[in-house]
Amino acid sequence: MEVRTKRVRAGGKLLETLMIAPTIACRPTIVMLHEGLGSVSLWKDFPQRLAERSGCAVIAYSRYGYGRSDRLEEPRSVDYMHHEGEVVLPELLDRLHVERPMLFGHSDGGSIALIFAGRYPENVCGLILQAPHVFVEDISVASIARAKTIYRTTDLREKLARHHDDPDGAFYGWNDVWLDPRFRSWNIEEYLAMIRCPVLVIQGEDDEYGTMAQVDAIRARVVGTETLILPRCGHSPHRDRPEATLDASAAFVERLTAASSPRA
Repeated sequence: MEVRTKRVRAGGKLLETLMIAPTIACRPTIVMLHEGLGSVSLWKDFPQRLAERSGCAVIAYSRYGYGRSDRLEEPRSVDYMHHEGEVVLPELLDRLHVERPMLFGHSDGGSIALIFAGRYPENVCGLILQAPHVFVEDISVASIARAKTIYRTTDLREKLARHHDDPDGAFYGWNDVWLDPRFRSWNIEEYLAMIRCPVLVIQGEDDEYGTMAQVDAIRARVVGTETLILPRCGHSPHRDRPEATLDASAAFVERLTAASSPRA
C-alpha cells in the first residue's frame, strides 16, 4: 500500500497531509477530518486500516494550528469551522485534484463535513460522521471545561506534544472557542436541509461531548440518514470500537459504489 506525506498550501497555510493510494479502482477518495484536538498522527493506523477495508484512496490532513501544519498565529474565530468547510477544504481538494470525495469527519471534523456538504452539495458523494455537532449542548461545554483543568494539571500537554508542533496552540485554539460565551449560539442546522448525499452517523452511547440530540437533528433534516449507535463507546468510535466502525464504513462505501455503478 503506497503511503505518502507532504505539506500542501490551502487557506494561505501549509497543511500536513497523508495520502494512501487506492487498492480498488473506481472508488471514491475518503478525506478524513479530525476532531478538535486531532491531527494526522492522532488517527494512528486508522487511515491505513480504512483504506485496506474500503479499497479507497484515503487522505488525512492536519488543520491549521495542528500536527505538523503551520502553527496558529492568532486567536481562532468562533466561526472557524465555517471557514474550514467553506474556504480551506474546497481549496485543499482542488490542490490535491480530488473531486466528489467521501468525507469522514470526527467531532469538529464531522461538523466541518456537514458545512461543506451543505454549502457544496454537488461536490461530495457521501458523509461518514463520528460524533458530529450541529449545535452546542451543556454536556459539551462542561466536558470541554473539564478538559481545560486536565490540560493544566496532568501530563496531557506532554501527550499532545507528541502529535502537535505547538500543543498549546492546538489545545487553547479549540478550548477557548468552545468556552467563549459567543459560541453558545453556534448552530449549523441550516446547512442540513441542503445536503443531498448519503450520510452515515456513528455515535457512542457514552459520548461525554454530545447526546443523541445531535443525531436526531441530522436525521430529521437529512433524508435517508443511516445511524450506528454503539454501546460501550465514548466520543471516539474509531478508537473505542474500531472494528464496528470499520465494518460500518466499509459497508457504506460498498452500498454507495453499487448504487452508482452503471449496472445499478
